Amino acid sequence: MKFHSRLSGFYKLAPSERRRIVVDAASLPSDLAATLDAQAALALDEADKMVENVVGTYALPLGIATNFLINGRDALVPMVIEEPSVIAGASFAARLVREGGGFQAEADEPLMIGQIQVLDMPAQDVEAAGRKLLEQKQALLAFANTLDPVIVSLHGGARDLEVRALKDASGGAMLVVHLIYDCRDAMGANMVNTACEALAPRVEQITGGRVNLRILSNLADRRRARASCVVPASALATGQLAGSVVARRIVEAYALAAIDPYRAATHNKGIMNGIDALALATGQDWRAIEAGAHAYAARSGQYTSLSTWSVRQDGDLQGRLELPLAVGVVGGATKVHPAAQASLRILGITTARELAQVMAAVGLAQNLSALRALATEGIQQGHMALHARQVAVAAGARGDEVDQVAEAMVAERQVRGDRAEAILARLRS
Repeated sequence: MKFHSRLSGFYKLAPSERRRIVVDAASLPSDLAATLDAQAALALDEADKMVENVVGTYALPLGIATNFLINGRDALVPMVIEEPSVIAGASFAARLVREGGGFQAEADEPLMIGQIQVLDMPAQDVEAAGRKLLEQKQALLAFANTLDPVIVSLHGGARDLEVRALKDASGGAMLVVHLIYDCRDAMGANMVNTACEALAPRVEQITGGRVNLRILSNLADRRRARASCVVPASALATGQLAGSVVARRIVEAYALAAIDPYRAATHNKGIMNGIDALALATGQDWRAIEAGAHAYAARSGQYTSLSTWSVRQDGDLQGRLELPLAVGVVGGATKVHPAAQASLRILGITTARELAQVMAAVGLAQNLSALRALATEGIQQGHMALHARQVAVAAGARGDEVDQVAEAMVAERQVRGDRAEAILARLRS
């Protein structure tokens, strides 16, 4: 896909014109292009096959974050989200990072962990049972790899077996068996769960214990993605603040998130704003991604920032983000939901590792946008200006009234429902 993601003035265009640009850039065929229309995105009969007790579908805005340059490649990033300022923030931050050469990103091999919980063993026997399992490791892995010949033919499948003896658990001593499984371009939950369930009887036979849980872990810390960037200090300057001052303030803001869970929770929520929005657009299990990210943020025993920021010796700002990202481009909603297929096509990626790299870059961009706003004019100025339109609509504004009411509230610096109603009444009188 040959195009330039630096689309100046994209936000000023009508939705239909934006759509035309994206469709042309991604070379979307007509059937996928049609899914960008909310009315055609997911038919009721398709929805009925996805979840239970379907009575309708629920639409959310699908927007495009621009300006992304990741590993030297331009990317238009589809994002599904209801919160104003997220897509604008990501696009703005991507433009700043672009001035420093864009994002660099990488992702680990797609290794997931399946857990098998073994109980009903005396504490002194747990470690011995673990050793017995490890003695049979190769046979167990070979059996697991008979279960899904397709994933094995793609060079995936069971890779390793690990054991952990937990002698002080409240439910009694137990053994936890970790099956390390290469899921290739799938998220992998179904294949990992299938393998764990099939292995359970053999694990019981070898250990003499009783298997209870047999399910994957969403702390996918063998499947991490990383993104980094450098932002020239000059790009951070505002009308009132030098770029070096903004860079220092961003690092100071990060420093609080690094040591204080109360700040880290909001800091990381901002990161996940971008990651979740891309996950929704591409049909990922965003709840699993959230769970893994927050568990990873607490891996040291204290919840902390997922990102790190510093000022380099040359004065430029440097950022880095690392987190588990279990994503897929085959199977699940990714293949069932037509709009998810269109989003993957817009991204121009074909592998799960590429998707994880883009997600990490988007998360870092979202973090930079929020930190820069906090370190300069404050988070509310930009956010409330974009939120004002929602408030206007909620007050009953329609058509051209929406922008008129929103602009009046922003000018007053009073973005509230009562003000929207008063301004609307004045316009209509």
